[in-house]
Amino acid sequence: MNQKNYIDNDSYTAGMTIKDLHTGSHNNLALHAGIDRAHSLANREALLSTFGYTIDDLVCANQTHSSHFQKVTRADAGKGARTIEDAILDTDALYTREAGLVLSSFAADCVPVTFYHVTEELVGAVHSGWQGTVKELVPQLFAHLTDHEGCDPAGFRVQIGMALSQEKFEVDEDVCLKFKALGYADPFIEFNEATGKYHIDNQLTVKTQLERAGVLPEHIDIDWSCTYMSPDGFSYREDKQCGRHMAYIVKK
Repeated sequence: MNQKNYIDNDSYTAGMTIKDLHTGSHNNLALHAGIDRAHSLANREALLSTFGYTIDDLVCANQTHSSHFQKVTRADAGKGARTIEDAILDTDALYTREAGLVLSSFAADCVPVTFYHVTEELVGAVHSGWQGTVKELVPQLFAHLTDHEGCDPAGFRVQIGMALSQEKFEVDEDVCLKFKALGYADPFIEFNEATGKYHIDNQLTVKTQLERAGVLPEHIDIDWSCTYMSPDGFSYREDKQCGRHMAYIVKK
């Protein structure tokens, strides 16, 4: 199996694809990265078929490391699924109340977040690279869901997917200062005197953002696999030509 199943119950399915050397383009699911787009399409079709959906049920965004999010409906089904030309523009988080829409986010080191709400029956998929994190994409999205979608934060169930570990997320002072400016990321920043570099835990920063938005810690799960160190991972830091994981969630 070339995906991780994070959630699979009567109402929701969520997971994340992994690198697979025996699959076309090593199981790259993105159309904007990698080498062979035909492989990416075939990999999308194969994945979706494993849990009973087709590529016409998939919704993809044109991710730009922004703080933008968008609510999607059945009218958006298939957008970005076969070509990036009709993907949801300039958006790094999607959410919906509708059943049968497979929401996606693509990453190779960035933090993928999938979630559902137990009473509002709403689902979402987020791409939070370090730029999205310091722009507070997750806090803005969850504030919107609380204020405009009637979601009690205690009702969220959140999965943070595999991403670049703190050990491998090495940055210069300019990026470190952006995290420090958040006011709550300091516990997740370490300085390496030997290299003069800073190491930041983006996953725990995102987890803290969720908790500050009112999501209960016990309702947040983290996949600690490092995309750089794990054989299952695509890492942009390791290989600029690498493919991308797809994190996905669907309300049944």
